[in-house]
Amino acid sequence: MPTRAAYDRPVPRYTSFPTAAQFHGGVGPVEHRAWLQELALNGATMADATLYLHVPFCARLCWYCACHTSVVNRPESLEAYARALTREIDLVAAEAPDLKIGSIQWGGGTPSQLGPARLAAVARHLAARFERRDGSETSMELDPRFCDEALAATLREIGVDRVSFGIQDFDVEVQQAINRPQSFDETMDAMDRLSAVGIDRFNLDLVYGLPRQTCETLERTLDLVLDLGPDRIAVFAYAHVPWMKPRQGLIAADTLPSLAERAEMAMLVSDSLLSAGYLKVGLDHYALPTDPLARAAGNGRLRRSFQGYVAETKPWVVGLGASAISTLPSGYTQNTADARRYGALIDAGCFATTRGYALSAADRLRGEIIERLMCGFAVDLGEVCGRHGVSSKTFVAEIEGLPALIDDGLVRCKGDRLEVTPFGQPLVRFVCAAFDHHLRHTDGRHSRGI
Repeated sequence: MPTRAAYDRPVPRYTSFPTAAQFHGGVGPVEHRAWLQELALNGATMADATLYLHVPFCARLCWYCACHTSVVNRPESLEAYARALTREIDLVAAEAPDLKIGSIQWGGGTPSQLGPARLAAVARHLAARFERRDGSETSMELDPRFCDEALAATLREIGVDRVSFGIQDFDVEVQQAINRPQSFDETMDAMDRLSAVGIDRFNLDLVYGLPRQTCETLERTLDLVLDLGPDRIAVFAYAHVPWMKPRQGLIAADTLPSLAERAEMAMLVSDSLLSAGYLKVGLDHYALPTDPLARAAGNGRLRRSFQGYVAETKPWVVGLGASAISTLPSGYTQNTADARRYGALIDAGCFATTRGYALSAADRLRGEIIERLMCGFAVDLGEVCGRHGVSSKTFVAEIEGLPALIDDGLVRCKGDRLEVTPFGQPLVRFVCAAFDHHLRHTDGRHSRGI
């Protein structure tokens, strides 16, 4: 059996299939409008979607971050962006008036950078234009360093009932190396402030493989995070891609942990959180047994999206805001990442879609297989192929990399059932890559798989 070092190479994260590397400019506003209209064609079977609102602004810039975000503090810029969001809501409502909204997810960047009044205005406009599915969750990504009483009260007012906090690492030297000073007390105070108004579902995000990070610093951070008692903990491997995100060039490559240290960190995370009573959900999430994400993983209803792992019954996502991605019946669409251009297009009454991808029958088959592997580490190839009208025997014969994965001990086959082994689970992205018929033709760059 090879060491994991044999798989130390770039591979997609598979938050979608095909991945965003296959998006192209041949999909634009015309396709986005038509695909939105499809959401209502079959009534309740399709007219139900998650709504994702992207705010690409932060008060300060973290050097490790690979998100579409920038520092914006000018009130007039924030006001213009909030106004564009409300106008985009109107554009979507015009094309899909009967759309019922399930979960609402605010992401970024830092959505709260808009400020309480603007957040409330966008949320009220959204509530006025769309019906909401009963029991649906509203979540928001927040920076605990900028979470005062006024913001907490507004979040409660607009129905936020789950908050995600970025932590990364509580070690001071690591924080200095990534330009994100954030104390444990600041984080705990923000959680207390939100709990006081009735928001008590928390996700905390950590990152391993950061500059100057060691197993010792990570272990101390894990202990502190467990003291905070969140419902969910997401632990991501740092992707050092300075050719894509120039801000990462401020991080010296020689301060990053080695491959062996990263593998040890991943094992430390898993051992610590499982021992504390959390259940592992997919590749990089952990949740308490009572959390909806853990229950979805247990009953086979876990889904994978651009927002990570989600407990949603429907796959459709309508994205609003600069760089936001929509997952629609016919494919993916993405708005321009340029916030000014986004605002100008929306103000002109046009959708801001600049690229996307139309799904083929082969994409749908392979995408379902990849999602099952990413979510549950197993897939019944016979059952999935049968529903797509494809011979599983013929299909499996086309997967050239599968024999090597079996020989390397990453997967095993029991009839038509493909299972990722415990050894292979941390490397499940490579298993998925074997089913990715686009990968050999893409010029997109991906993060390393370990």
